[in-house]
Amino acid sequence: MDIENVNKACSAGASQGSTGVPGSVSSGRLHAFDGPAAAVLDHRGAVVRWTGTAEDLTGFRAEDVCGRPVRELVADLPDDDLRDAEMPASGRVRLWHQCGDTIDVTFRTTKVGGSGSAEILVLAAPTHHVTHHEQGAALLRALSAQSGITIAVHDTNLTTVQTNAAPGTLDGRPVQPGARLSDVLCAEDAENLEAVLRQVLETGAPVVRRNQQVSWRHDPMRRHALSLSAFRLEDTRGRPTGVAALYIDNAEQLRARRHLDLAREVAERVGESLDVVRTAQDLADVLAPAFGDLAAVDLAHSVFDGDEPSKQLGGGDMRNAALAPATGVWPAGIKRGESIPPLPDHPLLLSFLHGKPVVFGLDDFIAMVSDPQLVEYLVPRGAHSVLVAPLHARGLTLGAITAWRCGRSDPFTEDEADLMKQIASRGALAIDNARRYTREHRAAVALQQSLLPPATTDTPAAETAGLYLPADSGTGSSGDWYDAIALPSLRLALVAGDVVGHGMPASATMGRLRAAIQTLADLELEPDELLTRLADLIQRLAAEAPSGDGDIVGGTCLYAVYDPVTRRCTMASAGHPPPVLLRPDGTAEVVAISPGPPLTLSGMPYETTVIDVEPGSVLALYTDGLVERGDRDIGQGLRRLTEALAARCRPDRALDETGRALLADLADQAPRDDAALLLARTRAIPATDIAHWEIPADPTAASKAREWIARQFTMWGLDDLLFTTELIVSELVTNAVRYGRSPMDLRLIRHNVLVCEVTDSSSTQPRLRRARTTDEGGRGLFLVAQLGGRWGCRHGQNGKTIWSEQAIQGSPGSYGSPRWVAESP
Repeated sequence: MDIENVNKACSAGASQGSTGVPGSVSSGRLHAFDGPAAAVLDHRGAVVRWTGTAEDLTGFRAEDVCGRPVRELVADLPDDDLRDAEMPASGRVRLWHQCGDTIDVTFRTTKVGGSGSAEILVLAAPTHHVTHHEQGAALLRALSAQSGITIAVHDTNLTTVQTNAAPGTLDGRPVQPGARLSDVLCAEDAENLEAVLRQVLETGAPVVRRNQQVSWRHDPMRRHALSLSAFRLEDTRGRPTGVAALYIDNAEQLRARRHLDLAREVAERVGESLDVVRTAQDLADVLAPAFGDLAAVDLAHSVFDGDEPSKQLGGGDMRNAALAPATGVWPAGIKRGESIPPLPDHPLLLSFLHGKPVVFGLDDFIAMVSDPQLVEYLVPRGAHSVLVAPLHARGLTLGAITAWRCGRSDPFTEDEADLMKQIASRGALAIDNARRYTREHRAAVALQQSLLPPATTDTPAAETAGLYLPADSGTGSSGDWYDAIALPSLRLALVAGDVVGHGMPASATMGRLRAAIQTLADLELEPDELLTRLADLIQRLAAEAPSGDGDIVGGTCLYAVYDPVTRRCTMASAGHPPPVLLRPDGTAEVVAISPGPPLTLSGMPYETTVIDVEPGSVLALYTDGLVERGDRDIGQGLRRLTEALAARCRPDRALDETGRALLADLADQAPRDDAALLLARTRAIPATDIAHWEIPADPTAASKAREWIARQFTMWGLDDLLFTTELIVSELVTNAVRYGRSPMDLRLIRHNVLVCEVTDSSSTQPRLRRARTTDEGGRGLFLVAQLGGRWGCRHGQNGKTIWSEQAIQGSPGSYGSPRWVAESP
């Protein structure tokens, strides 16, 4: 430092006022201080120059100290040291302040002037200022030494004036001194960053940890993650002088965050469905493009059907279950639903067989395959890295996940292989859950369908077609069923029902109810009485159920009986939706019935509804799974069913084809509840095949009935049945005259069987018994049973009817049994 400049500084300091930042003294009093204090000493240690900053520091003016030894200002030196001690090069002392306090300062000395001068320049500053400065400098050096942190100071034009970036390096370093952001970054990224820095410069509001995605100009295809923190720089008057920015490489943090987000998304999305293919597709959709550019899930052939895969799963044993993205360009060897070609053995595949992911570079994969045509057949275009992870769950290898990276994306790392292992483990459990559900669902549906009647029937009363659509949700089959039961006198019972619960218990309950209905139908009960007895059965089943399961035994049922002779249908409902009737003229309507309580409530009455049905009409019985869904109520569903039935059902179209069309129109693609549909196209017995005669209350009624039958059989050409029919009618008429009450009727019905019916007003139940040798009666019903194919008795509101059936030679069927046509629904 030049002595003349020091003199000027000292003179200026002696004349200027005390301005600057506050200093502090030992007593805590504040003093103004701006920069280090400077003084010049002669060879004896006397003060010869005293600057304004020295006056600010000590409070003494230049005229107070110039010419005096500087040691007099030192507070902690002994008296004898004031004369003998030499001025050290640096140190720390306590100085007296003009107010009587002391100041802790750190100083440094240096000789000034020519070689012959002995003057000494002393620079001093409060110790705490020096300490803060040193700590700040150390912090700055530490930050500058961090490889992932770039510190840059930009001027008001956002030109870089200072940075810790090494010259000539770009990777990880945004800018160099004298450059602008646009010299290093892509134009759009540079513009975005400069907008942030300009906002900090204008407002003074700092930006802390703002995440930015940038690309270098020399590599625009790859994106890099930066965390930007910036604050404004100001001079002593508060005017902005630039912006200090910290650019932190945020790739690891963002990668860790992406991995956490990916694992969370796998946990949230994969496993929502219990369908194997849907679960595999969800897994692939999560991985691509978030983890890899392309992702495929391949499963063992048996997994699709719910069965366990083989213990040694290898190439050729799997087929593709899912690809993502769906619009991706896949090679010819990877197609949805097709088998995966076998791969040759390779040492790296051993880790895969042990449940560990395998990472291949393109060269390694080509070397493993060792077949250029197979490589072209299997490797996506532009791929450079592949990660394969086995789907391993509960000791079974279900398949594999394959993720590909293409283009400029980074190759897979071992850390990402560990992440894939976790994802594959969770995905494998979800797929295995879906596989096990598929197996159980398939068994439940098989049980359900085995308990259902044949799909189509053809009887004198009607032709029918039944269809059953199992649920596609996680609930399993719901126990919906239908039935068509041939009854005596050519009548037909139509049934539709739905039991409470799902799965095999519901199917078992359905089977028990169907068997009970068939038994009760053989008793020829009226629909309301049959449902009453069925409700009693439900109560017994609920009582037999394990503790806590009694409330899940129940259901609804619709029971209808169609008589082709009277052309009437009698029906009753136990909480079941009403049937839909399509008339021959094409009009369709919902039958107005009064549904009773569900079968879970015993002891409640049911109401019978009777409607006239024209021949060629179609009755549609169904379960609520066909008309109820999430976006519509049962009223809307009934309207849709009525409209669809009117549009789809035509006389020239087979009923089973119509039923399939209705299910396609009305059922969801993935129904949450079972749906059963029974269609019955009614027929009528011609009046020429029916003969009716009123029986007089006369002992000669039997002989008159035989005469009447003989004339009728001559008209019908049934002379071969005349003898047996006369015996049967004689016994039935005799019993009616002897034990019954008027009015009494005899009716003959000719179809594939000959039906003889005798009706009287008595409710007495006839009983078949074995007569002893000495008995004079009791053999009539025994003869009827022996001569006819079958016989029975049914009760109505005004009496009872005893009937007998005989087969007619050359007619199809026997004793009123339908011609069952076994078809799949």
